[in-house]
Amino acid sequence: MAEHHYKFNVTMTCGGCSGAVERVLKRLDVRIVNGSSSAGVKSYDVSLDTQSADVTTGEALDYATVLKTIKKTGKKVNSGEADGEPKSIDE
Repeated sequence: MAEHHYKFNVTMTCGGCSGAVERVLKRLDVRIVNGSSSAGVKSYDVSLDTQSADVTTGEALDYATVLKTIKKTGKKVNSGEADGEPKSIDE
């Protein structure tokens, strides 16, 4: 099964901010997408220091879903990329 690697630059000012992003990504981890429980988030690294969220997902979890999930925290997403290619942050 192929994987995707998504990277987001997210404005986070404190540990609570990065914790909020980690919590929503963890919830995606157990989500069933298109009938496959292995299609969610495989790993993630949220860094307050670098203002980034690096996410590795299964093939079925798309960029737009991960972006929308991070935006639900209320944190500003400044840029994003999918599999090394710059992507829009507008939904």
